Amino acid sequence: MIEFALAMSQILDALNRDSFQNFELRIGMSVGPLVAGVIGAQKPQYDIWGNTVNLASRMDTHGEPRKIHITTDMGRILQNGGYRVQSRGKINVKGVKEPMETFLIEVDSKRNSSVSGEAQQHFNPIA
Repeated sequence: MIEFALAMSQILDALNRDSFQNFELRIGMSVGPLVAGVIGAQKPQYDIWGNTVNLASRMDTHGEPRKIHITTDMGRILQNGGYRVQSRGKINVKGVKEPMETFLIEVDSKRNSSVSGEAQQHFNPIA
């Protein structure tokens, strides 16, 4: 998922550059258990629930444009995988009793780049 998030950010950069726009993307992510399923009799919809989903939403809410805001657990996992993450310090998060340490991943970071230059060359924002 982190590779997908990085790719979305990089492709949005190409779209902005090629179309003279200034769209910004803020992403929040968490890791952990969740419940998924289809709900609704009249209009069935697939959805996900749980504390992991709520934390990811809070990371998005507290995030910064052009950065991926992640929870402590996800930060540790990504650091062990070789990603460069930056501590944001402790923040108050709705639904969490104590302030929690969170991390940011910058989209521009070289290790955190997932879309090759060749792939970006073939990107057509008009199509």
